[in-house]
Amino acid sequence: MHTKSAKKRLRQSLERRETNRSTKAALKTQIKKLREAVKAGDLAKADEVARTASRKLDLAAAKKVIHRNAAARSKSRISRFVKAAKQTAKA
Repeated sequence: MHTKSAKKRLRQSLERRETNRSTKAALKTQIKKLREAVKAGDLAKADEVARTASRKLDLAAAKKVIHRNAAARSKSRISRFVKAAKQTAKA
């Protein structure tokens, strides 16, 4: 039989897993929306979505859902992606 504390830890880990998975899924969705906005050529929307994605990445890193360096790397890639789209739009 499992101890009382082991049962509690199992319950906690299952709850955390669920919230972590939903947070990661939300991040992926946000990045997908950004790519779609850039592909459609809607740079205003892309800017807005990039800001939201950065905020969500920071929150996920603060909650330790993802590593802070992973969040920083993703934010850097997002900003480079948006910047490149703006450069091609100008040209």
